Amino acid sequence: MNHIERYNNWLNHPYFDEETKAELSKISGNDKEIEDRFYRDLEFGTGGLRGIIGAGTNRMNRYVVRKASQGLANFLLKESKTPSIAIAYDSRFKSREFAEESACVFARNGIKTYLFDELRPTPELSFAVRYLKCDAGVVITASHNPKEYNGYKVYGRDGGQLPLEQANAVLKEINAIDDITSVKTMDFDEAQKEGIIEIIGESIDDEYIKALKSSSVTRLPQDFLDSCKIIYTPIHGSGNKPVRRILKETGFNNVYVVPEQENPDPEFSTVSYPNPEEKAVFELAIRMAKEKDVELIIGTDPDCDRVGIVVRDKKGEYITLTGNQTGCLLMEYILSNLAEQGKMPENPFVVKTIVTTELARSIANAYNVKLIEVLTGFKFIGEQILLRDEQGDENFVFGFEESYGYLSGTYVRDKDAVVASMLIAEMFAWYKSKGLTLYDALVNIYEKYGYAKESLDSFILKGKEGVEKIQNAMTVLRKEIPEKFGNTVIKAVRDYKRGIRTDMKTGTEETLSLPKSDVLYYETAEGFWFCIRPSGTEPKIKIYYGVSGESDSSSETALGNLRKDVLSKIRPLLE
Repeated sequence: MNHIERYNNWLNHPYFDEETKAELSKISGNDKEIEDRFYRDLEFGTGGLRGIIGAGTNRMNRYVVRKASQGLANFLLKESKTPSIAIAYDSRFKSREFAEESACVFARNGIKTYLFDELRPTPELSFAVRYLKCDAGVVITASHNPKEYNGYKVYGRDGGQLPLEQANAVLKEINAIDDITSVKTMDFDEAQKEGIIEIIGESIDDEYIKALKSSSVTRLPQDFLDSCKIIYTPIHGSGNKPVRRILKETGFNNVYVVPEQENPDPEFSTVSYPNPEEKAVFELAIRMAKEKDVELIIGTDPDCDRVGIVVRDKKGEYITLTGNQTGCLLMEYILSNLAEQGKMPENPFVVKTIVTTELARSIANAYNVKLIEVLTGFKFIGEQILLRDEQGDENFVFGFEESYGYLSGTYVRDKDAVVASMLIAEMFAWYKSKGLTLYDALVNIYEKYGYAKESLDSFILKGKEGVEKIQNAMTVLRKEIPEKFGNTVIKAVRDYKRGIRTDMKTGTEETLSLPKSDVLYYETAEGFWFCIRPSGTEPKIKIYYGVSGESDSSSETALGNLRKDVLSKIRPLLE
């Protein structure tokens, strides 16, 4: 069917509810809008589904969620005779509805389903899958995307996001469902009475918090911890209860919560974009910090898997740290203390993504800890934990990515802002006990290892035309590999889609060990790097940059020059 035929089917078929039909009736005659909603099925990628909430095959709605759930159910029933699954959800529009719709499809298929009683952090879903020994997990969330979005993330039995092979197998099952109206569900109350759907909550919370506390690195006297004031904001999301709880139970009694952002709110009414990577989300928190004389602000995104921090320097200014900066602070703090305490495990390893700062490599080398590099996405960090768990000869210590995701411990297999908040708080207290702010500690890291600086440019091109422009840009860059971007000379190019690294001077090629992915990574003659990567879930293309130098100012200049050169080549391709 073409997009018009699909539209008419949704508009007239008795399977679809009246609210859906009313929404579609409003766009009657608007061919461009109809095409955008129906020209394709919402793409199920390695992270699951993510899209704008609304009616249509290319939108997030109960019918698309049902179809995805049926495909996942078919996959699970081929893997196990008696599969089980856990479901969690965040504070977004329709999150609870989509969670229940998923549960009813799984129940109809005879799959034991554990559904949380209210919103929970994404990492707690990862923990629950492992703790309950489920075959899979689903969390309804669009993470830090704008309020118009929601999503459907799928986890495997190890608690990590589905690996590529399994994600493709689920996608195959979803695509095999030709008729979306053929998907059947079960009455929610009936499924509960029969015990197929089981509501979970407090007991899982207790075990989750208990497990995360075991990742604590240092503990200072309580009277000193009482002098450590912290402001926390859940940015209207699911972190409010678990983050406050873990901070309190690890001795931080003076934690103030930003009142305007404390409660769940799908409108995210105090921010335009609920992302702790954005300084704007901390405006209320910074104002509060000035009033209460607080040195540290912690903020988590709606599904509480990412965390951002704001620190006060000795001049009294509030500085928003990047994900790379926070990650390096945590890595130095954890590794230095484990080494000093004689608690470094045998054969330790840390993990970072290819677009995460190279400063992490220097820190790992300083403590003789193996650093493993993976593709962008925390699922690949989780895969490394699983792989080495099974081999049993290496021990995971810490993993992070530049996009504000961190993990310590193996109880969760995805980025976890709850455990990260605990570690950030105790790191803050530990440095404070030595007369240092976290900003001082960051400067010390730069002085010790070099002044690394990173940046990110992100371009959103909406609709079908936007997707095509992004695909075309990547095709052009692969077809005509440039020796220079502006004045920046390219030393080598890693094409992760082809799995080849090409030396620009000699033309020699070597095979890359990482999985195939639509990513181009450029090494420059100056020892810098930049990476171009389309998003797997949105019409977005990202450009990452990394430089280093002997001083803050020289690095800043180098970063500015690199961005200018790269954008001179990329912008025309996206216009």
